Amino acid sequence: MKEENVKPWLFRMRQGEEEAFQEVYRATRTYAYNLIYFLAPHKQDVDDMMSEVYVELIRSIDRYDVEQPFIPWFNGLIVRQVRNWNRSIWRRFRLLERVKEKGYEAPVAGMEDKLGAISDELEVIPAVEKLSFKLKEIVVLRYYQNCSLEEIAAILQIPLGTVKSRHHLAMKKLREHFEHRINPEEASFHVH
Repeated sequence: MKEENVKPWLFRMRQGEEEAFQEVYRATRTYAYNLIYFLAPHKQDVDDMMSEVYVELIRSIDRYDVEQPFIPWFNGLIVRQVRNWNRSIWRRFRLLERVKEKGYEAPVAGMEDKLGAISDELEVIPAVEKLSFKLKEIVVLRYYQNCSLEEIAAILQIPLGTVKSRHHLAMKKLREHFEHRINPEEASFHVH
């Protein structure tokens, strides 16, 4: 996705042109899908999250400052929508638990699906999947989206020190994961 290809359509989209939205969607959909896929804890929800991202894009396009770069703003919108989705899943899970506590039977849908073929072949993606969402979003933005730590702080609207701390912790956890896989006997001595 090239920023200069999207910007003219964003101006027209703000004016309500449906064709402009279609062009913005075509230009950004692969980018958005990939970011959502890496952030989503439940891969079966990715398509629904995509819909939510584009609904929010339509709602918030008037708040986008066209003088600012689009990609960091769009990254922030995606991350917020994934967070909102995760919160709503958590609320549904808690409600389901309360229903069970009261003795009512409720259908339990499978919350996990198998990772796609790419994650079966790569070792890094499953390791990143095991990180907490706050750490995962730092790793994905830093290494998948090539954002600087400063850009990540702006996207997530958190202090730079917090980004650095989460980045450090995420790298530590990933290192521990791979050290354990390479040499399980030695790694067990380093676990605190």
